[in-house]
Amino acid sequence: MVTSNKQTGKELPPHLEHINLNAAGIDIGSESHYVAVPEGRDPEKSVREFSSFTCDMTAISTWLQACEVDTVVMESTGVYWIPLYDHLEKVGFDVKLVDARHVKNVSGRKTDVQDCQWLQQLHTYGLLSGAFRPPEQICALRSMIRQRDTLVRYAASHILHMQKALTLMNIKIHNVLSDITGKTGLAIIRLIIAGERDPKKLAALRDGRCKHTMSTIEKSLEGNYRAEHVFSLKQSLELFDVYQAKIKDCDREIESTLKAFEPTKRDGSSLLNGKRKAVGKHGPSFDVRRILIEKSGVDLTQIPGISDMTALSVMSEIGFSVAPWKTAKHFASWMGLCPGNKISGNKILKTKTKVCANKVAAALRLAVTNLWRSQTAMGAYYRRMIYKLGKPGAVTATAHKLARLIYAMLDQGTAYVEAGVESYENAYKQRVLKTLRKRAHALGFDLVEKATELDMNSTAFSIS
Repeated sequence: MVTSNKQTGKELPPHLEHINLNAAGIDIGSESHYVAVPEGRDPEKSVREFSSFTCDMTAISTWLQACEVDTVVMESTGVYWIPLYDHLEKVGFDVKLVDARHVKNVSGRKTDVQDCQWLQQLHTYGLLSGAFRPPEQICALRSMIRQRDTLVRYAASHILHMQKALTLMNIKIHNVLSDITGKTGLAIIRLIIAGERDPKKLAALRDGRCKHTMSTIEKSLEGNYRAEHVFSLKQSLELFDVYQAKIKDCDREIESTLKAFEPTKRDGSSLLNGKRKAVGKHGPSFDVRRILIEKSGVDLTQIPGISDMTALSVMSEIGFSVAPWKTAKHFASWMGLCPGNKISGNKILKTKTKVCANKVAAALRLAVTNLWRSQTAMGAYYRRMIYKLGKPGAVTATAHKLARLIYAMLDQGTAYVEAGVESYENAYKQRVLKTLRKRAHALGFDLVEKATELDMNSTAFSIS
């Protein structure tokens, strides 16, 4: 479309053309929403305020249809945008959610009316790009995964409460058991609540896999069983059991939701026979890996550090396809894992990654922490990055590498092939030697390989 300037009659440059002529902007609030439409679409006023009730959301869509609006833009304000976004999308509008950092107005011009007008103006010129919003089916799965994570955190808090009550009674069971919510720990706690105080009878519940002896456990169970602390222990255990039951209910709902997805066209049956990683006791009660392979056609758990729950968390956030991102670089940038690019006067001012509360990035960062002792190429890379960048930088760099691997597997349907530590170290050695040769040549020297006197099988290098 070509737009002309009324004063000169000349055509405007492409970046000043009106691309979205039927665009509206909405400033989201907890109590009310301000909606701006193009000038002249409403005979009374182009900006209206609507309450945030459901009936008012219907009034917003009716008014936008009367003003012949077909695309709407809004900022991501807390969670208040979600009901209106879903409603407008169901009605048929093209809704875009934008980052508030991308639509900052001139300093001093900050009112609700001006905000919605500024959004409408920017969207008219096509200067705003919508944020990623997964399909409705993925949104439902994502909500349940996040709910499960919340329940796990709540259950963990009551474990701490049980440990506190035991400590106040000087019951040192957590010093001899790695996990008080294991088979032995829970059996002892339940018997304490039932009224048993004899250390020998309590220690008799020791599981054969416990490292500590019966006598050591008996010593840890000698304490002052005060009634108020036993009462606190009882309530904490009851709440812990409640959350465990709710987590199981959530697992059943997640399993049924996953099975409702259409299977991928890729044949992942050969991946089902591969070695499966051990699932922790707090993991889902169903076979997550099998379902994810059937739906995506790839096995993300082949990647070192990626567990069943990590793979499930990633796919619940992005879906089973990476089509919304053009390249792996776009994918990593969306997660805030790539270096920043702040340059002025040909000087690099900052390369720090942007602040981004991305759930996928958080899951990958957590997965990286499991690679410290991993005898894999990824583990070797993580350890080298710690030496080079420090712990925080190494976590981000390795999470970036995991993100690129996930993108490649979901995009191309390829399987992950483990190279091994030795292969990685040899490749790194060759890169270092290539750099040394290049630097030596630039200084007028040659890097020559020679055999050492100590070991004729090993090699050393000298500059001549």
